[in-house]
Amino acid sequence: MEKQDIKSLNLQQLTEAIATFSMPKFRAKQIYQWLHIQLVGSFDEMTNLSKKDRELLEKHFYITCLTPVEVLTSKIDGTKKYLFALKDGNIIESVLMRYKHGNSVCISSQVGCRMGCRFCASTLDGLERNLTASEMLDQIYRIQKETGERVSNVVVMGSGEPLDNYENLVQFIHLISNKDGLCISQRNITVSTCGIVPNIKKLADENLSITLALSLHAPNNEVRQGLMPIAKKYELSEVLSACQYYFEKTGRRITFEYSLVKDVNDNIEEAKALIQLISGMNCHVNLIPVNPIKERDFVQSNKENIEKFKKLLEKNKINVTIRREMGRDIDGACGQLRKRYLESSLNSKDAF
Repeated sequence: MEKQDIKSLNLQQLTEAIATFSMPKFRAKQIYQWLHIQLVGSFDEMTNLSKKDRELLEKHFYITCLTPVEVLTSKIDGTKKYLFALKDGNIIESVLMRYKHGNSVCISSQVGCRMGCRFCASTLDGLERNLTASEMLDQIYRIQKETGERVSNVVVMGSGEPLDNYENLVQFIHLISNKDGLCISQRNITVSTCGIVPNIKKLADENLSITLALSLHAPNNEVRQGLMPIAKKYELSEVLSACQYYFEKTGRRITFEYSLVKDVNDNIEEAKALIQLISGMNCHVNLIPVNPIKERDFVQSNKENIEKFKKLLEKNKINVTIRREMGRDIDGACGQLRKRYLESSLNSKDAF
């Protein structure tokens, strides 16, 4: 019989699972806390369980525990980027960012991505597979264990499209915010999406209090379709309507991510069009100076254009910030470090 992924089970599912092996009900909470508070990597570490119970768990379950293969620390701002190896040999990346208000971890939701956004390195080799809820969790767990520092904010904005891995994403959110685990407030969790309309609406109905961040990147369909293939499937009006539905159902302000690309979407006319598009919505615009990748010829907007763009939005009473660039000296953008690592490994194999 195939072993079950114990860390992806919520407390009720775990209680039901161990009941089939005649373990007492109270054991479930003990096991759950070992996994999600003590962050153990083996059943042998669960010292308040009998040897018989530990052997039984070992026989029927496995504990997802990611292996760090590379950790880079920025000399500029202390940002740490992690490459983790999964059980099947795949590689994913995560980022630890330290702010005054607490530590934030940006996690991946898939190995690779199939969305094809042209400014993102994550999507260059396509989608390999979805991550399980436990693989998403353990990015945070390993980082907290390695640093000894509490993680208070989570951003699901690394490699992959979270809403393309919907069921595992929702399970992850429930687990990471559970009072018997790390208990990270749902209000401190942000999920980014390129705009899968049906799943935005579905997420709105989940009764969660997370922040939804839409990768907008353009104020019209034509420019957006040139940057993001998903825009050919869902018109901008459909996407914004789904975002409005999300706000109405949750009361949570929408964040619009807008990557500024020189001579593509960063001029004043685009800023005016963006104002017209979102004016009146309860939202926040996060301007992102695009991180150039070698496979594309996109160039980051200059500081003067970024400031002009920002000031025009502010003048029209739109909440806006410029994302602070972090980890620029350590392949900080999504997918860059993973791609470099995979290319390096491939070149090493080719040398033999």
